[in-house]
Amino acid sequence: MKINIQHKVYTRRTNGLSFLFVLLITFYVIPFSACKDKESPAPVQETGTVSDNEGNVYETIKIGDQWWTTENLRATKYRNGDPIQFITEDTLWKNSTIGSYCTFDNIANNINVTGGLYNWYAVNNANSIAPEGWHIPTDAEWKMLEKHLGMSDFDLEKVNWRGSNEAQKLKSTGQQEWVLYNNILPTNESGFSALAGNCRMFNGIWGSPLDLRSMGFWWTATDNPGYDQAWYRYLDSKKTDVFRFYGPKTYGFSVRCVKD
Repeated sequence: MKINIQHKVYTRRTNGLSFLFVLLITFYVIPFSACKDKESPAPVQETGTVSDNEGNVYETIKIGDQWWTTENLRATKYRNGDPIQFITEDTLWKNSTIGSYCTFDNIANNINVTGGLYNWYAVNNANSIAPEGWHIPTDAEWKMLEKHLGMSDFDLEKVNWRGSNEAQKLKSTGQQEWVLYNNILPTNESGFSALAGNCRMFNGIWGSPLDLRSMGFWWTATDNPGYDQAWYRYLDSKKTDVFRFYGPKTYGFSVRCVKD
Protein backbone atom coordinates (compact mmCIF):
# COMPACT_ATOMS: atom_id res chain seq x y z
CA MET A 1 0.00 0.00 0.00
CA LYS A 2 2.76 2.31 0.83
CA ILE A 3 4.42 1.76 -2.49
CA ASN A 4 1.17 2.37 -4.35
CA ILE A 5 0.59 5.65 -2.53
CA GLN A 6 4.05 6.87 -3.41
CA HIS A 7 3.46 5.90 -7.02
CA LYS A 8 0.22 7.89 -7.07
CA VAL A 9 1.93 10.94 -5.61
CA TYR A 10 4.71 10.68 -8.17
CA THR A 11 2.22 10.42 -11.00
CA ARG A 12 0.35 13.51 -9.86
CA ARG A 13 3.53 15.49 -9.60
CA THR A 14 4.55 14.41 -13.07
CA ASN A 15 1.18 15.47 -14.46
CA GLY A 16 1.52 18.78 -12.68
CA LEU A 17 4.91 19.38 -14.23
CA SER A 18 3.55 18.48 -17.67
CA PHE A 19 0.69 20.93 -17.20
CA LEU A 20 3.15 23.62 -16.13
CA PHE A 21 5.28 22.93 -19.23
CA VAL A 22 2.24 23.36 -21.48
CA LEU A 23 1.43 26.64 -19.80
CA LEU A 24 4.97 27.87 -20.38
CA ILE A 25 4.72 26.97 -24.07
CA THR A 26 1.39 28.79 -24.32
CA PHE A 27 2.49 32.02 -22.63
CA TYR A 28 6.05 32.32 -24.00
CA VAL A 29 6.48 30.50 -27.29
CA ILE A 30 3.18 31.38 -28.95
CA PRO A 31 3.33 35.11 -28.07
CA PHE A 32 6.93 35.17 -29.29
CA SER A 33 5.85 33.75 -32.63
CA ALA A 34 3.06 36.30 -32.88
CA CYS A 35 5.49 39.14 -32.12
CA LYS A 36 7.88 37.82 -34.74
CA ASP A 37 5.16 37.91 -37.39
CA LYS A 38 4.28 41.49 -36.48
CA GLU A 39 7.90 42.61 -36.82
CA SER A 40 8.10 41.81 -40.55
CA PRO A 41 4.97 43.17 -42.28
CA ALA A 42 4.82 43.56 -46.05
CA PRO A 43 6.46 46.84 -47.08
CA VAL A 44 4.02 49.67 -47.76
CA GLN A 45 4.74 51.74 -50.86
CA GLU A 46 4.15 55.46 -50.66
CA THR A 47 2.15 56.82 -53.57
CA GLY A 48 0.71 60.14 -54.68
CA THR A 49 -0.16 62.25 -57.72
CA VAL A 50 1.19 65.28 -59.54
CA SER A 51 -0.47 67.50 -62.18
CA ASP A 52 1.06 69.44 -65.05
CA ASN A 53 -0.09 72.85 -66.27
CA GLU A 54 -2.49 71.23 -68.77
CA GLY A 55 -4.39 69.37 -66.08
CA ASN A 56 -2.87 65.97 -66.79
CA VAL A 57 -2.68 63.99 -63.54
CA TYR A 58 0.10 61.45 -63.09
CA GLU A 59 0.32 58.71 -60.46
CA THR A 60 3.59 58.79 -58.48
CA ILE A 61 5.46 56.37 -56.22
CA LYS A 62 8.44 56.48 -53.88
CA ILE A 63 11.14 53.98 -54.86
CA GLY A 64 14.06 54.01 -52.45
CA ASP A 65 14.84 57.68 -51.83
CA GLN A 66 13.32 58.87 -55.11
CA TRP A 67 9.81 59.83 -56.17
CA TRP A 68 8.94 58.80 -59.76
CA THR A 69 5.91 59.24 -61.99
CA THR A 70 4.40 55.87 -62.83
CA GLU A 71 3.02 57.08 -66.17
CA ASN A 72 4.69 58.37 -69.32
CA LEU A 73 4.53 62.12 -69.86
CA ARG A 74 1.57 63.41 -71.90
CA ALA A 75 2.52 67.09 -72.06
CA THR A 76 1.89 69.07 -75.24
CA LYS A 77 3.11 72.35 -73.72
CA TYR A 78 6.13 73.48 -71.76
CA ARG A 79 5.78 74.53 -68.16
CA ASN A 80 5.50 78.20 -69.19
CA GLY A 81 2.56 77.43 -71.49
CA ASP A 82 4.42 77.51 -74.82
CA PRO A 83 3.36 74.68 -77.16
CA ILE A 84 5.76 71.85 -77.92
CA GLN A 85 6.14 71.46 -81.67
CA PHE A 86 4.03 68.53 -82.93
CA ILE A 87 5.47 66.74 -86.00
CA THR A 88 4.02 63.90 -88.06
CA GLU A 89 6.03 64.18 -91.30
CA ASP A 90 9.17 62.00 -91.40
CA THR A 91 11.57 64.45 -93.03
CA LEU A 92 10.62 67.28 -90.67
CA TRP A 93 11.06 64.97 -87.70
CA LYS A 94 14.47 63.79 -88.89
CA ASN A 95 15.82 67.32 -89.35
CA SER A 96 14.25 69.07 -86.36
CA THR A 97 16.60 70.48 -83.73
CA ILE A 98 13.71 72.21 -81.96
CA GLY A 99 11.85 70.57 -79.10
CA SER A 100 9.20 68.33 -80.68
CA TYR A 101 6.88 65.46 -79.90
CA CYS A 102 4.73 62.95 -81.74
CA THR A 103 2.57 59.91 -80.96
CA PHE A 104 3.10 56.29 -81.90
CA ASP A 105 2.09 55.65 -85.52
CA ASN A 106 0.90 59.29 -85.65
CA ILE A 107 -2.36 58.25 -83.98
CA ALA A 108 -3.31 61.20 -81.78
CA ASN A 109 -5.10 59.15 -79.13
CA ASN A 110 -1.94 57.12 -78.44
CA ILE A 111 -0.73 59.98 -76.26
CA ASN A 112 -3.49 58.99 -73.82
CA VAL A 113 -2.48 55.33 -74.03
CA THR A 114 1.31 55.35 -73.66
CA GLY A 115 2.20 59.04 -73.59
CA GLY A 116 4.03 61.23 -76.05
CA LEU A 117 7.32 60.49 -77.83
CA TYR A 118 9.69 63.46 -77.44
CA ASN A 119 12.99 64.31 -79.07
CA TRP A 120 15.82 65.22 -76.71
CA TYR A 121 15.57 68.91 -77.59
CA ALA A 122 12.19 68.97 -75.84
CA VAL A 123 13.69 67.11 -72.86
CA ASN A 124 16.50 69.67 -72.63
CA ASN A 125 14.38 72.79 -73.20
CA ALA A 126 14.95 75.49 -70.58
CA ASN A 127 11.18 75.90 -70.15
CA SER A 128 10.90 72.24 -69.04
CA ILE A 129 8.28 69.71 -70.06
CA ALA A 130 8.09 68.29 -66.51
CA PRO A 131 5.44 69.37 -63.97
CA GLU A 132 6.40 72.04 -61.45
CA GLY A 133 8.70 70.57 -58.77
CA TRP A 134 9.75 67.69 -61.00
CA HIS A 135 12.38 67.14 -63.68
CA ILE A 136 13.56 64.67 -66.30
CA PRO A 137 15.88 62.15 -64.58
CA THR A 138 19.58 62.15 -65.36
CA ASP A 139 21.56 59.06 -66.25
CA ALA A 140 22.85 59.05 -62.64
CA GLU A 141 19.28 59.15 -61.27
CA TRP A 142 18.33 56.17 -63.42
CA LYS A 143 21.34 54.35 -61.97
CA MET A 144 20.07 55.12 -58.45
CA LEU A 145 16.79 53.46 -59.36
CA GLU A 146 18.52 50.44 -60.87
CA LYS A 147 20.82 50.04 -57.88
CA HIS A 148 17.85 50.11 -55.52
CA LEU A 149 16.36 47.25 -57.55
CA GLY A 150 19.50 45.17 -57.08
CA MET A 151 21.83 46.01 -59.98
CA SER A 152 25.51 45.76 -59.04
CA ASP A 153 27.85 48.77 -59.12
CA PHE A 154 29.83 47.02 -61.86
CA ASP A 155 26.78 46.56 -64.10
CA LEU A 156 25.54 50.10 -63.47
CA GLU A 157 28.46 51.57 -65.43
CA LYS A 158 28.19 49.18 -68.36
CA VAL A 159 26.49 49.87 -71.69
CA ASN A 160 24.15 47.59 -73.66
CA TRP A 161 22.27 44.97 -71.63
CA ARG A 162 23.03 45.09 -67.89
CA GLY A 163 21.81 43.53 -64.70
CA SER A 164 19.68 40.41 -64.31
CA ASN A 165 15.96 40.82 -63.54
CA GLU A 166 15.65 44.57 -62.92
CA ALA A 167 13.56 45.06 -66.06
CA GLN A 168 10.90 42.71 -64.74
CA LYS A 169 10.70 44.75 -61.54
CA LEU A 170 10.07 47.88 -63.65
CA LYS A 171 7.54 46.58 -66.22
CA SER A 172 3.82 46.98 -65.72
CA THR A 173 1.89 43.74 -65.23
CA GLY A 174 -1.18 44.86 -67.21
CA GLN A 175 -2.21 42.12 -69.62
CA GLN A 176 -2.49 44.47 -72.58
CA GLU A 177 0.73 46.39 -71.93
CA TRP A 178 3.60 43.95 -72.69
CA VAL A 179 3.72 41.04 -75.12
CA LEU A 180 4.45 37.95 -73.03
CA TYR A 181 7.44 36.06 -74.43
CA ASN A 182 8.69 32.63 -73.39
CA ASN A 183 7.06 32.90 -69.94
CA ILE A 184 9.08 36.04 -69.08
CA LEU A 185 6.56 37.65 -66.76
CA PRO A 186 6.82 41.22 -65.45
CA THR A 187 6.39 41.61 -61.69
CA ASN A 188 6.36 45.42 -61.35
CA GLU A 189 7.86 44.87 -57.90
CA SER A 190 9.05 48.48 -57.86
CA GLY A 191 5.67 50.00 -58.78
CA PHE A 192 7.36 51.89 -61.64
CA SER A 193 4.79 50.45 -64.09
CA ALA A 194 6.91 50.83 -67.24
CA LEU A 195 4.75 50.80 -70.37
CA ALA A 196 5.82 49.53 -73.77
CA GLY A 197 5.43 52.69 -75.86
CA ASN A 198 7.90 51.99 -78.70
CA CYS A 199 9.85 54.93 -80.21
CA ARG A 200 10.38 57.04 -83.31
CA MET A 201 13.68 56.82 -85.13
CA PHE A 202 15.21 59.54 -87.30
CA ASN A 203 13.68 58.06 -90.46
CA GLY A 204 10.23 57.73 -88.94
CA ILE A 205 10.18 53.91 -89.00
CA TRP A 206 7.90 52.63 -86.28
CA GLY A 207 7.88 48.87 -86.77
CA SER A 208 4.73 46.77 -86.65
CA PRO A 209 1.74 47.65 -84.43
CA LEU A 210 2.80 44.71 -82.24
CA ASP A 211 5.98 46.62 -81.37
CA LEU A 212 3.87 49.07 -79.37
CA ARG A 213 3.66 46.32 -76.73
CA SER A 214 7.15 44.86 -77.26
CA MET A 215 9.54 47.65 -76.35
CA GLY A 216 9.86 50.91 -74.46
CA PHE A 217 12.49 53.66 -74.56
CA TRP A 218 13.02 56.49 -72.05
CA TRP A 219 15.25 59.54 -72.32
CA THR A 220 17.58 60.69 -69.60
CA ALA A 221 18.49 64.37 -69.23
CA THR A 222 22.19 63.55 -69.74
CA ASP A 223 23.83 64.08 -73.09
CA ASN A 224 27.02 62.54 -74.47
CA PRO A 225 28.87 65.58 -75.87
CA GLY A 226 31.56 63.55 -77.61
CA TYR A 227 28.93 62.01 -79.89
CA ASP A 228 26.30 64.78 -79.81
CA GLN A 229 23.88 62.16 -78.52
CA ALA A 230 22.07 61.51 -75.23
CA TRP A 231 21.71 58.60 -72.82
CA TYR A 232 18.53 56.52 -72.67
CA ARG A 233 17.07 53.28 -71.27
CA TYR A 234 15.39 50.51 -73.22
CA LEU A 235 13.22 47.61 -72.01
CA ASP A 236 12.21 44.70 -74.24
CA SER A 237 9.53 42.05 -73.77
CA LYS A 238 12.12 39.34 -74.55
CA LYS A 239 14.67 40.53 -71.98
CA THR A 240 14.79 40.70 -68.18
CA ASP A 241 17.71 43.14 -67.99
CA VAL A 242 17.98 46.86 -68.78
CA PHE A 243 19.63 48.35 -71.87
CA ARG A 244 21.68 51.54 -71.40
CA PHE A 245 23.16 53.46 -74.31
CA TYR A 246 23.13 56.82 -76.09
CA GLY A 247 21.35 57.76 -79.29
CA PRO A 248 20.68 60.65 -81.69
CA LYS A 249 18.83 63.53 -80.07
CA THR A 250 16.31 63.47 -82.95
CA TYR A 251 14.89 60.11 -81.80
CA GLY A 252 11.48 60.10 -80.17
CA PHE A 253 11.36 58.37 -76.78
CA SER A 254 9.00 58.28 -73.82
CA VAL A 255 9.70 60.38 -70.72
CA ARG A 256 9.32 59.79 -66.98
CA CYS A 257 9.80 62.44 -64.32
CA VAL A 258 11.48 62.39 -60.91
CA LYS A 259 10.81 64.77 -58.05
CA ASP A 260 13.23 67.66 -57.40
